[in-house]
Amino acid sequence: MTVAGRGDERVPPPEVVRPAEPRPVAPQPVAPTSSERPPVEPAPFEPESFEPRPLAPGPFDPAAFDTGPFDAGTSGTAATTGPKPATAPAKPVPLLLQGQDYLFRSQPKCLDFQEQVHRLGMVDEGDGGPVPCVLVLARAADMEMNELSVALAERGIRMARIDADRSVDLPLTVYTDQPLLELDRWLLRPLLVWRRHFELASIPVEPGTLAGAYAVDQWGSVANWLASRGDWAHVNPSRATAHLDRLTQLADAAAFGLRVPRTTVTTRPGRTRPGGGRCIVKTSGRHLLEPRPGKQHGLFPRPLETSRAGDVPESAPVIVQEYVPAETELRVFVVGERCLAFQVDKLDPAQLWVDPGAVRVTPVEAPTGLTDRLLALARHWRLQVAAFDLLVAGGDHVFLEVNVNCDWRWFEHRAGDHRVSAAVHEWVAARFKELLGAGKGR
Repeated sequence: MTVAGRGDERVPPPEVVRPAEPRPVAPQPVAPTSSERPPVEPAPFEPESFEPRPLAPGPFDPAAFDTGPFDAGTSGTAATTGPKPATAPAKPVPLLLQGQDYLFRSQPKCLDFQEQVHRLGMVDEGDGGPVPCVLVLARAADMEMNELSVALAERGIRMARIDADRSVDLPLTVYTDQPLLELDRWLLRPLLVWRRHFELASIPVEPGTLAGAYAVDQWGSVANWLASRGDWAHVNPSRATAHLDRLTQLADAAAFGLRVPRTTVTTRPGRTRPGGGRCIVKTSGRHLLEPRPGKQHGLFPRPLETSRAGDVPESAPVIVQEYVPAETELRVFVVGERCLAFQVDKLDPAQLWVDPGAVRVTPVEAPTGLTDRLLALARHWRLQVAAFDLLVAGGDHVFLEVNVNCDWRWFEHRAGDHRVSAAVHEWVAARFKELLGAGKGR
C-alpha cells in the first residue's frame, strides 16, 4: 500500500546515507510522545550555543536600580506595582518536526575527477586561451555530477564546477562584458550551465553572524545570475524553474489532464480533511533542511493524526492531501525527449530515506499516454532533466510532484539498471557539441 505525498528534492547518495546515532535532545515540554514509530522521524534538536557575558564595568548609575516610586508603608522597600506577568506557554513542535531523526552529514570534500586531474597537472592546459566547458553549480556530495565529470572527460569535454559548500575563498572572476570566467588558474568559456544542489545553507559560514549573512547573500546573487545569464545555455533554466513550487506543479498537472490529490494549504491541519477521509501532511517547501552547513535534516510526508495535530495552529503553512490508496508508485525520469520509468514499492512515504534497503525498485515501461503528458509538462516548464513521482491507483496515474534537482543513481543501483545515467551523459554531451558547432565556443 502506497500513499500520496512522497517526493524528494534532494536524495543523498544511498551508499553514504545512514540514520543518525541517538543523541540527547533538549527537553521539549509540550512535544507529544508516542510509543509507535511514525512514518517519518524527528531531527535531533540542537540548541544554539549560549555563552553568558559578564557585565561591562562602568560608573554606578542609581537610575539603573530605580524600581518605582517609594512607598513609606512598606518599611523602606520599593512598592510592587502588581502581580508578576504570567509566563507565556511554550509553542508545540510543528507536526513535520515531530518524530524526525533522519540526519545526513554532507562532507565538503572534492570528489570531482576533472578538478583533481587538472589540479595535479595531469592534463595539457593548451595555449592559455578560453576553454569551452560545461559549468556545474552544485555541492561536493552531488554524486550524479561527479559521475558526469568522468563521462564528459571520456568524451573530451571539459567540465568545471562551483560547489556551494566549497565556495568560501574560491578564486573566481566572472566577466560581465563577455561570457568568460577565471576559476582558480583556468580561463573558461561556459557553453552550458547546470545549477543543481547549490544550496546557500551549505555555505560554510557561521549561521546568525553578519559575516555569514554577507557571504550567503553575495553568493546567492551571483549564483542566480550565473544560472540565468543569456549568453550561455542552461539545463533546467532558473528563470523558468525558480518559482515551480509544489502547488504550481499540482495546478499545471491538472491542467494537462493528470489526476492530482485533493489538496489544502493550512496552518490548522487538525481542522482540515480534503476528500473527507484520511490525509497526508507534507512540507510546502524543501524535504531536507540545513540549519547548519553540512547537516541535513529530513522533513518527510506523514499521515495526519488528530491526536498530534489537535486544534493548535502550526507555525507555518503545510500541505494536507487526501490519502490515495495505490498499488505502487512510479518515478519517471525525463531526459530530453525520453521517459525512463521505475516502479517503486515501499510501505510508507519516508521509507526511501529511513529504510532504503527495504524499498524495491524495478525498471518498467511507462504507458504512452502518460509519457506524452509528462513530456508536454516538461516542455511547458522548460525542463530537460527531471523526475516525476506518481501513484498507480486503480489503473489511473496520480501526479504527486516533479523534482527538478533530481537524483537517479540510487534508483539505478537498486534496480541494476543504468539507463538514466547513460541518457543524461549522452544528452549533455550532445547539447554541448551542438552549442560548440553553432560557434558559441568562440
